[in-house]
Parts: sequence; C-alpha cells; structure tokens
Amino acid sequence: MAEIFFSPVPRGLEELLADELRALGAINPRVIPGGVEWSGDWQACWRANLESRLATRVLWRVGSGRYHNEADIYRIAHAVTWAKWSTPDDTIRVFVTARQSPLKSLEFITLKIKDAVCDHFRTVRGSRPSVDTEHPAVRIHAFLSRDTVTLYLDTSGEPLYKRGFKPAAVEAPLKENLAAGILRLTGWKGDEALLDPMCGSGTFLIEAAQIALDIAPGLGRHFAFERLRTFDASAWAAIRKAAEQRRRSPCRLPLYGSDIAGGQVRRSRENLTAAGLESCVSLDRADLLDLTPPVASGVMVTNPPYGVRLGEAEELAAFYPKLGDTFKKHWAGWRCYLLSADMALAKLIGLKASKRTPLFNGALECRLFEYKVIAGSMRDRPKVATCVPTRAETT
Repeated sequence: MAEIFFSPVPRGLEELLADELRALGAINPRVIPGGVEWSGDWQACWRANLESRLATRVLWRVGSGRYHNEADIYRIAHAVTWAKWSTPDDTIRVFVTARQSPLKSLEFITLKIKDAVCDHFRTVRGSRPSVDTEHPAVRIHAFLSRDTVTLYLDTSGEPLYKRGFKPAAVEAPLKENLAAGILRLTGWKGDEALLDPMCGSGTFLIEAAQIALDIAPGLGRHFAFERLRTFDASAWAAIRKAAEQRRRSPCRLPLYGSDIAGGQVRRSRENLTAAGLESCVSLDRADLLDLTPPVASGVMVTNPPYGVRLGEAEELAAFYPKLGDTFKKHWAGWRCYLLSADMALAKLIGLKASKRTPLFNGALECRLFEYKVIAGSMRDRPKVATCVPTRAETT
C-alpha cells in the first residue's frame, strides 16, 4: 500500500526535486510551491532520506480533515493512531505552519495538537510523552490551509541538508541542499572542472565531491524513521549497503576552491577533512580578481556577499564592475554562476546574463545569474579527467 509523503525544498528547486524523487521510486510526484507531494512505499521513503540531495525533509502524512476552530483540530489530531508508531518514552515536538488560516494563534494551535497527541497516548498506553523542543525523538508537523489541517510525522529528524559532518560553520552559510540544487542548475555533472572562488565553508566543493564520487548524502547520519515501531531494520540495512557499495573512494578531482580570507580557506579544509574529502579538492588563498583559471574551461559557481549594510553595498558597487572585467579578460571558456540577492548585480557587472533563475536562500529572494564566457565552439571544449589517483593510491 502506497503512503503519501511531502518533501519541502528551497523555493525554486521544486521541479528538480520532483525529478530526483521520481528516480528514487516516488510515484506521481506533484509540485506545489515550496515542495513536492508524492506517493510511495517505505523503501522509497528511506531511499529519499538517504539519497536526496535536494529535499529538506521527508514528511509522512498521517491525518487530515476540515476544521472550523481549534476544537476541530484537536479532534482530528486525537484520532490519529500515534501509539502505533512510537511510545510514551519518545519525546515529541509539534511544528505548525499556516497559509490563509482564519485562526489567529499558531501557538495555541500547537498546544492543542500537543494535548491531543498526549491525550491519545494516555488513553491507549496509560502515560504520555514529554515535550523536547531541542532534540525531540518525534517531530509532528501540521499544515493549515484556509479550512483543512494536514498532519505529518517527520521521517527525517534533523533536516536532510545536515549531512552528518561539517564542524566549521560560517556566518549565513549556504544550505547544502540549495548548493546541490545550484550545481544541478549549472549542468555540471562531474566531467569538467568546477571552481568556487569565494568558498567560505566549502559547501559547493563538498557537495560537488559527493556527486562526483556518487556518495549518498545521508550515509553519515541517522534518521527519525529508524525509531518508529514499524521500522524494518533488515530492509533498511540492504538499502544502506547498496549505497555504500556504490560509492567511489576519495581521489583527486578537478575541484578548486579559494577565498581572499585565510580563515575561510581553513574552514573549508576542516569541513572537507570532516567529510573525508580533503584529498579531492585543491584549495588556495586568493583574491578572485587576481585568480587565473586552473584549466582551460569549466564551471565557476559561488555565493558572493550581499550588500546588506550601506558600506557593504558601496564596496560591492565598486567590486562588481571589476569582476565583469576579470571574467572578460581571463575566464573565456568558463560558465560562471553567481547567486545573489542584489538585483543590481546584473547591471553593475557589465555583462549580459544568459539566464537568471529565481531561488530563495532561506527567506531571502535571490537570483542565480549565469554568464557564459565562451571562446569558440562548445564542441571544442576539452574534457577534464574526472578522477586522478592521489599519491597514496599510487604508492
């Protein structure tokens, strides 16, 4: 019997996620703003958690109904068979989002759903679960439209963009699933060079290395579905084993990262090391305006700073024209992609963007600007080896 799931995704990547989920066994994925609704069996759910590079979560629909007031929501939530899937010893937390709901207080709705779940357990099991707002074992999500409430159990636990490593954080980092989606939008598939000249914490580089080596993004972590009472450990072990056997060993790849700040380069190196991918990427401290291409052609992708404060905006207004000049002088043969919330970038950089893709970095509306700085025919572009053995492999 097919279950119904919903996978949220950074806005702008919904169609890409639908294609990805379809390849992982999802049935009839349906794009809606901010995510994809799909059907499938439990093995498809587990594969989506393990393999999806784009989804933020995999939510399992466990109940729904029409409501007029908070009492209706309590009744709908109380009727769900929560005790079939977890125990009173499992801590819980309820998350509520709403769109066009006439009810005024999401906090009160959250409380009513929590009470309904606890009352259900008290009736069926004789005791109730505790609430843990930091690290709950069970996450319950409720979505309210104008007159319906839909209840989900979170099968992921921590968001899927938390890959299970990356100890060195930076201010306002790019989420891993958004970075993976941007890499897909560039058309990069691992058979050409890739450079991030403002590498920050190394998110683009880590995601690219995992893609090139076919490493499932969830292999380094656990998931909430493993704690459900209906969990089939042996079937899950077979899925994990297949992913582990498919992954390639780390080796030198045509991946390059740099940053003008030495501290950022160190953070990238720390995170690559934590992911076991430090041998795959060449890192250097450099100013993008002084950088020369490491090979004749490839993909540049980066998330430059946004001018939030006045001083920053003035600095960027001077920087962008220089960046455009650098592209024209030195980067012919490369496709360059800049993610920015600064809509003036396209005018200031002095180059015509061949594509502008709307994306959201959290709540911040951005554009992925594409600049094709191509010299000659695309057919003449030299190929780059996808994997060169490291010294350890040749000794």
